[in-house]
Amino acid sequence: MKRLRRLFLRLLLLLALLFLGYQLWIFAQIVYWSRFDPASTAFMERRLAELRAKNPRAELKHQWVPYGRISAHLKRAIVAAEDARFLEHEGFDFEAIQKAYEKNLKKGRIVAGASTISQQLAKNLFLSPERTPWRKAQEALITVMLEAVMSKRRILEIYLNVIEWGNGVFGAEAASRHYFGVSAAGLSEWQAARLAAMVPNPRFYDRHRDTPWLDRKTEIILSRMPAAQIP
Repeated sequence: MKRLRRLFLRLLLLLALLFLGYQLWIFAQIVYWSRFDPASTAFMERRLAELRAKNPRAELKHQWVPYGRISAHLKRAIVAAEDARFLEHEGFDFEAIQKAYEKNLKKGRIVAGASTISQQLAKNLFLSPERTPWRKAQEALITVMLEAVMSKRRILEIYLNVIEWGNGVFGAEAASRHYFGVSAAGLSEWQAARLAAMVPNPRFYDRHRDTPWLDRKTEIILSRMPAAQIP
């Protein structure tokens, strides 16, 4: 029994060290990306592997652009659509979480989410899209790290450059050129609102670019954009 107990304790210690090592690796990546631009993300790599399973020559459409070369219209549209209290919270919008919980409870199923831009970035940079308790817990830890290390401006800059916006289309510059033939700096208010409306289901809207719901969502975002605060 003593041997088994020692073996069990050693195993626990090993698992704790592995867990700590993984968190330190993530933290080091975040510190590095606070100054240098990520060339790719876990989500981009997963998507590229899926595309190459069908076409070995497939490539992602992606071009990094600095914060100053992204239209303020798009920044406002994304904040208005995805995280209205982005500048106020520290990674988690507990008011939005409560509202989403009440809405889902009323409907009897998950119909609303409350992930902030920081949480979405954490998932995109490091994690899988699986909805498991472990993934959500890890997402929360990474969100805390992002908020501790990066400014809101840097978080939004990376987010706008790495999120998916279509079939193999990632980032504001590629999306702007893919849908409208303009640079991310040249987006109009309506074009920015349209791109923001596509974020929850980008591959679907890449194939179905003119639906009544997309039109409606675009108008809602347009109406909210003047009140959106951006870094």
